[in-house]
Order: sequence, then C-alpha cells, then structure tokens
Amino acid sequence: MSLPDASLPPARFSAQNRSRALQADIMELILDRDLKAGDALPTEGELTLALGIGRNTLREALKVLQALGVIEIRHGFGMFVAPANFDALADGLTFRGRLSLRHEGKEALQLVDVRQALESGLIGEAMDLSTPDHLAEIEATVQQMETLAAEGEVFTEVDEAFHYQLFEPLGNELLSNLMSVFWKVYRKIHAELGGDPLINLTETAAVHRGIFEAVKDGDKELAAERLRRHFDGIRGELAKLQDAS
Repeated sequence: MSLPDASLPPARFSAQNRSRALQADIMELILDRDLKAGDALPTEGELTLALGIGRNTLREALKVLQALGVIEIRHGFGMFVAPANFDALADGLTFRGRLSLRHEGKEALQLVDVRQALESGLIGEAMDLSTPDHLAEIEATVQQMETLAAEGEVFTEVDEAFHYQLFEPLGNELLSNLMSVFWKVYRKIHAELGGDPLINLTETAAVHRGIFEAVKDGDKELAAERLRRHFDGIRGELAKLQDAS
C-alpha cells in the first residue's frame, strides 16, 4: 500500500485520491457496459447521475482520461472510447529518459533493458512462425542497410523496419505499439547523447546482417544473443554518464 506524499497538504492529497477514484469509476462504467473502441459514452448528464457527482468534477476527470488515451472527446459529437493510442506513453517515457540523461541515465538504461528483454525473449517464437518469403523480405531490408551504409547514408527508418519485420510473424499488436514507443524514445535519447550518426554505419549494418543470419539458420540461442549484444553501444554511452557522475 502506498503512503501519502508528505510534501502535499492533506487536502490536496485527498483531492488527488478522489480524482483517481472517479477516473477508475468511469473506466469501470465503460467495462461494465461492454463498450468498445469507437463506442459512444453516456452523455455528461447521464454520467453525473450515474456517478453522483457534479458536472465540473466530471469534466476534470474526463480531461485526465482523454490525456491518458482512455476516451476521446469530439466537440459537437460527444465522448467515445478511444482507439489504442500509445502517444501519451511515448511522451512520458521520452521525457523520463531525457531527464535521466541530465543525471546518471538510470531510467534511459532501464528502457534499454526492457526493449532488450522483449526482443531477445520473443525472437525464438517469431522464428518458429517465419516463412521463406518473410525471411526474404528481411534480407532485402538488410541489403538496403548495407547499400546505404556503403554510401554513407543514415538508415534509421530502415533499421526500425528491420526490427518490426523480425517480430511481424507474431501478429502481436501490443508488441508493435511498444516497439514504436521505444523507437520514439530512443531517437530522442540518441539525439541527446550526441555523436556523429555517420560513424559505424557499416558496423551497424553488419550487426543486423548477423542477427538475420542467425534467424535464417534457425539458431534461436545465437539470434537472442546477437539481439542482446545489439544494445551494447547505447549501453556504453549511458555507462559514461554514470561514470561521470
């Protein structure tokens, strides 16, 4: 059980608790009524009656739920259950990651840990579902990386496509969304860390070639290990922050 934040006055803390409880009540109402993404919520008047609250209190809670991506408010049309949207999560993690770079980079490193665990942990299952045609598509992406590296061109978007392709056979929409979040965060972190993006392009392409070859050969252990090692570069950069602190 979490303890009250001693830095907040009791009245303020109590107000925060009531607000969270109301937000939870609205989400429970959505679940109880079996509403799906895109379905209309009850009107403000209906919600105030159902929840026993005032209109201003309701509107404050609805604003928070909209910011969290739970509901969507379309002015002139009403309120709806929001479709899956990870923008708020991406913004929050990006801020936390960048903020940590001003200190020891701990939270940025934790983000690396999570992505590493996801990719290395799921690659074996994805390999089980890969087809020859799918492997050919991944290899074409690797070849594109190698061509761009030879020309001294940064290939960030192609790199991102490669990682999506690796796990596409799983058909896991949540994983795809989380990977999209991580890419947005990492781009900001890399920008904050600085450095010349043209350095080690050939080496980076070679790393991806190695991952692909392990996947193509059906070597799950080697593929997982090469994916883990893929994160050594950014880990090294973040370790420098901790050493400097």
